[in-house]
Amino acid sequence: MQSPVAKGSVALAFLALSMIIAGCASTGGIAPQSKAADASSFDIGNAVRAADANAQWPAADWWRAYGDPQLNSLVDAARAGSPTLAAAQARVRSAMALAGRAQAALAPQVNGSLSVERQHWADDPLFYGPGTLANTNSWNNTASIGLSYHLDLWGADKNALERALDAAHAQAADARTAQLELEVNVVRAYVDLSKNYALLDIAKQVLEQQKQLAALAHRRLAGGLGTQLEVSQTEAPLPEYERQIDALDESIALDRNQLAALVGKGPGAGDSITRPTLSLAMQAGLPSTLPAELIGHRPDIVAARWTVAAQARGIDVAKAAFYPNINLAASLGGYATGGPLFQFLNSANGSWTAGPALSLPIFDGGARRSELGAAAAGYDLAVENYNQTIVGALKDVSDQVVRIRSLATQEQDAQRSVAAAKKSFDLSREGYRRGLTDYVNVIVAESQWLNAQQGVARTQAEQLVAHASLMAALGGGLDDPANGPSAADTLPGHTTAAQRAVSTVAAAVSSTAAKAANALAGNPVAGTPVSPSPQQAPAAAPAAPAPAQ
Repeated sequence: MQSPVAKGSVALAFLALSMIIAGCASTGGIAPQSKAADASSFDIGNAVRAADANAQWPAADWWRAYGDPQLNSLVDAARAGSPTLAAAQARVRSAMALAGRAQAALAPQVNGSLSVERQHWADDPLFYGPGTLANTNSWNNTASIGLSYHLDLWGADKNALERALDAAHAQAADARTAQLELEVNVVRAYVDLSKNYALLDIAKQVLEQQKQLAALAHRRLAGGLGTQLEVSQTEAPLPEYERQIDALDESIALDRNQLAALVGKGPGAGDSITRPTLSLAMQAGLPSTLPAELIGHRPDIVAARWTVAAQARGIDVAKAAFYPNINLAASLGGYATGGPLFQFLNSANGSWTAGPALSLPIFDGGARRSELGAAAAGYDLAVENYNQTIVGALKDVSDQVVRIRSLATQEQDAQRSVAAAKKSFDLSREGYRRGLTDYVNVIVAESQWLNAQQGVARTQAEQLVAHASLMAALGGGLDDPANGPSAADTLPGHTTAAQRAVSTVAAAVSSTAAKAANALAGNPVAGTPVSPSPQQAPAAAPAAPAPAQ
C-alpha cells in the first residue's frame, strides 16, 4: 500500500514537471500586430492607368536609350569607382560573413588545449608542505581535446542562420538601390550639363543678335537716321548677356566637377568631359501594369521584404528560448605532474568525459517574454516600413508619370511660344532697320524670344530628368520578383517537430497534473466518478487538532 505522503510527493512532482514543461513552451500570447500590405489593394490613380500598354519595364542599362557613348562610359566608370557603391558592397560582404558565423553554430565545435610547464616546488610547509615534490623540479603538463554539439531541437540556430541570410539579402538589395541612385545621379548631372550647353548656345546667339543691332544703331546714327539714345539702348543689354554666358560657363564647370565626383575621381577628370551628344528632345514611353509587379522590381521594396523576413525569423529565435537547451559534450585528455616530459601521453594518465547537458530556464523575471515582445515589435516596425515603402513607391511612379505627361504638353506650348516670339522679334527688328518703329519694340520682342528659347531647353531637360526618375521609381531593371522572399518566409512561425511535440505534451501533462492535484486535494475532477476503496475508508475520521501556537 502506498502511503498518502508518497502519493502526495508523486503528485506534487508530477505537477511541478507539468508546470516546467508548460511554462517553457508558453509565450503568453505575445504576437505581432502589423500585417504586410498588398500592393494591388492600393488605388494606382488615373495617371498610371493611362500608361502606354505597349511599354516595357526598364532594362538594367536603361540610360543607353539616350544614345550618348560618353554618358555610357561615365555610368560604367561610376559603377566601378564610386566609394559610395563600394561601401554598400562592403556592407553586403559583412552581412554574408555574419551569416557564415551563424551557420557555424549548426556544426559540432572541436577545441584543443596543450600546456607544457616546468615547475619548481617550494619546500615551505605553509605553501606546499612535506612531500615527494618538495624542493624539486618537475614537468606539469596537460593536453585535452573537447567536442560539443548543440542539439537544435527548437530551431533556434537554424532560424538564426535564416535571419542572418535574410539580412544579407536585404543588404544586397540596398546595394542595388545605391547603384540605381548612383546611375540616376550621373544621368541627372549629365542632362544638366547638356541643358547648360543648350542655354549657352541661346545666350551666345542672342548676344550676337544684340551686337548686330548695336552695329545697326551706330550706322543709323552715322547716317543721320538714328539717335544716341537708340545706340545706348542697343548697347545696354550687352553686359547682361555676357554675364549670362559667364554664369553658364560656371554651371558647365560645376557639372563637370559633379560628374567627376560621381565616378569617384578628382575634379581634373571632369576636364576631359566634352559636350554631350544626347538630344534634349528625345521622347520616352511609359511602362504598363505598374502595380502588379512593382513589389519585385524595386530594390528598396525587395530590401524591405527581406527585412520583414529577417524579423520574422527573429521571433522564431526568441520563441526557441522558451524551450530546454540541450548540448552533447565529450572530452579526452592527459594530465601528469612529475615524471618525464611526455608522461601525460601515457594511457594511465588519460581521462575522458561524455554526456548530455540540459539547461532549462524556469524563472527569469520576464526576460524571455520581454525579448519576444521586442522581436514582435521589431517585426511590426519592419512590416510598417515595408508598407510605407510601397506607398512611397506608388507615389513616386505616379508623380513621374504625371510630370512626364505635363512636361510633354508644356514643351509643345513652349515651342509655339518660341515661334511666336521669333516672328515678333524678326518683325520688330526689320521695322527698326527701316525706321518704321522705335527700339523699345525690339527690346521687348528680343527678351520674349530669349525667355521662350530658354523655356524650351529647360522643359526638354526636365523631361529627361523625369524619365530618369521614372526609371528609378520602377527599379531601374536591377531586380526581379524571384529575388525576394516568398510570402510564407515573411511570416513568423517556423516551428520544428520537437516544438510541436512539446506543445502537445505540455497540454496533456498540464491536464493530467490538474486531475492529480484535484485528486490529492480530495476534489473529484468534473465528469470523473469517485469510488472509495476499502483502504480509503478510515480517512473519514476527524483530523487531529492543530498544535497550539
